[in-house]
Amino acid sequence: MRLALILPLVLAGCTAAEQAVTNATRDTAKRVVNSVITDRFPGVDPAPVTECIIDNAEPVELLTIAKAAVIAVDDQTVETILDISRRPETLKCIAQQGLALLGI
Repeated sequence: MRLALILPLVLAGCTAAEQAVTNATRDTAKRVVNSVITDRFPGVDPAPVTECIIDNAEPVELLTIAKAAVIAVDDQTVETILDISRRPETLKCIAQQGLALLGI
């Protein structure tokens, strides 16, 4: 009976910890993507592009990108970001963000 009462609390704690790790990974990856977009596309506001790339990245890609915050951005990091940016859903998101920035 006690286990039935404790188990939901333990599972909730695991879910909260998992969400914290996911958020930290996404935040770190966002910083890396922002810097890559700024370097590769001067004059482009990186924030909306970054959001689209992060939202369309697979978890393993987020980890690859976030890792670059520690060991430096390399060609593989840039290629991962560019690959994600070329996906149809990412392109659609970027286009919608661009229209929103124009007030359309």
